[in-house]
Amino acid sequence: MTTLDTTTTTIPNFGDENTTDRKIAFVLSKGNLDMAYPGLIMANGALGEGIEVHLFFTFWGMDIINTKTMGKLKFTILGNPATHMPQGLGGVPGMTAMATRQMKKQIADLDVPEVPEFLQLLVDSGAHLWACKMSVDMMGLDPEDLFDGVDDVINVTEFMELSEDAQIVFI
Repeated sequence: MTTLDTTTTTIPNFGDENTTDRKIAFVLSKGNLDMAYPGLIMANGALGEGIEVHLFFTFWGMDIINTKTMGKLKFTILGNPATHMPQGLGGVPGMTAMATRQMKKQIADLDVPEVPEFLQLLVDSGAHLWACKMSVDMMGLDPEDLFDGVDDVINVTEFMELSEDAQIVFI
């Protein structure tokens, strides 16, 4: 039987709890409604703690900052077993629209703003929004297609440089 050696346990040092030089970067790679909110909510919480926040939107996460799609994000139960609903219902016509309405209602009932307003709130609070250059090119987007609060369209190398010493959360 193997026993756990507790003498070599490493406890992470997150610095003095009064320090405000912490940095976190969220990579948002999915553009459906239920994947947009976790990053936005965590970014808001980090800002409230005085943490420098960067959000990098890539692949389908571009839908969150694309002015043509950001207000129309959808939620589907299809392929999402965490909904605890029979997967066969996901293919029923109108089910995605119904699930999306229900999720938006639940979010609104919690006084959480819709995605465009939430992005503006984050920018107004000091968050930095970045669009992935490869994703912008791949999707045929122009900077004018993006939410006004996006700082810039950058490549991965630039993102790695700006997120140096940051905690990175991939969503």
